[in-house]
Parts: sequence; structure tokens; C-alpha cells
Amino acid sequence: MTHVVRAPGDGWALDPAAVPADADLVVLGNPTNPTGALDPPDRIAALCRPGRLTVVDEAFVDFVADPAASLAARADLPGLVVVRSVTKLWALAGLRAGYVLAPAGLVRRMDALRQPWPVSGPAAAAVAACCADEAHRLAVAAAVAAARADLAARLARLPAVTTWPAAANFVLARVPGGPAVDAALRERGVAVRPSTFPHLSPDHLRIAVRDPARHRLLESALSEILPRPAAPLPTPGARP
Repeated sequence: MTHVVRAPGDGWALDPAAVPADADLVVLGNPTNPTGALDPPDRIAALCRPGRLTVVDEAFVDFVADPAASLAARADLPGLVVVRSVTKLWALAGLRAGYVLAPAGLVRRMDALRQPWPVSGPAAAAVAACCADEAHRLAVAAAVAAARADLAARLARLPAVTTWPAAANFVLARVPGGPAVDAALRERGVAVRPSTFPHLSPDHLRIAVRDPARHRLLESALSEILPRPAAPLPTPGARP
């Protein structure tokens, strides 16, 4: 197994050329977790080829208003498998409800190997109801986008914090002394996701998008915790 590590300098964007040409199975997320980066569909499509399965986890794509961001309708791409979930935007984690879109032959093979009762009745009903309510999805996606912009703007005001553009319901941030910052936030009643993700440093935190009031609380707490920038030295000859 080969991990293709994305670079923060280009916003964690996917580089199809970095994937080994002989890989017969490629797995990626879009938007990715924990960066929240959204790759253009055509860039992911460049990975699809005969003899290869390209599995795209779109668990967070419902937070993207434009349906063209998804590859779910791309039946023209060889070996494309799209995994979708209704547990994120609709907050139904307990149901474990989701579905897969893949070539018919592959679906039949998976169906023959799955457990007799892999999906509960409530989960199946949730998938049908959620997929039929596009108006609600768009409303939530718009609300999350506005709240995410508020969170990003507040984090940008803190000189010690580095963030990247995101398209999901969270933002990835890098702070100096990540574990200590995480502990100090918890002491103040603020919970963030510490770095448990491969290839990220302990200084990375995944921060959930909430409402402006909670964002203000986070901003205030980080202002107290993070080191303040050094004051500029006086210019020689300048009056005090």
C-alpha cells in the first residue's frame, strides 16, 4: 500500500500524477478529511482507467451546494466507485446510513459477498428520505458555508494560526504547540479534534463549523492561549 501525501502549499490539492501508474485500487475523499479540500471532478476523473478501481468517498460532498462537484453521475468513467453517506449533513451518525454507486457488475459481486442484513430498516428509510429532500440539503449547505466563512475569518485574525480553504463542515488549522493548545481549550470548555490523522503534525487541529457565538468563544480562548506576536523594535532615531 502506498500513501500519496498531499502538500499544504497548494491547498492540499490532489496531484493525479503522484499516484503510481500501476495502482489497481485508488481510494480518496472529496472533500477530503481532515483538510476539507475539494478537488475538481475532472482532476479525479484523470485517475480512472480500465483495470483500476477508483473509490471516491463523498461523505462530506453534501455540504457543497453545486451538484456538479460530485462524481455520482459519471457513469462514463471506468472503474469509478462513489461512496455516499447521509449521516453528515443530516446528523444521523447512529444509523450508519449510506450507499455505493458503481458499475453494475461490481455491484452484483459486492451484493453476493455482503452480510444478509447489512442495512437496517430505519437506515434504508433515512437514505430514501434524505436523498429526496434536495431543498433541505441546499439550505443546510448554504448555512454551513456562511458559518464556515465566519469561522475562517476569526481564525485569520489570529497571527499564530494557519488555515486552508475548506468545503466541508470543518476547518483544518495549524497552531504552535497543538497538544498544549488542545488541552488549554478543553479547560475552557472548547472541544476541537486533535491531530490523529496520518502525515499531519501534532500542531494540526480540526475545528468543526458551529455558530458565530461559539466561534467567538473559540476566538477568545485562542487569543488567551496562543503566543502574542513580538512588538516591533523601535526605529533608530525615532522619538519614543
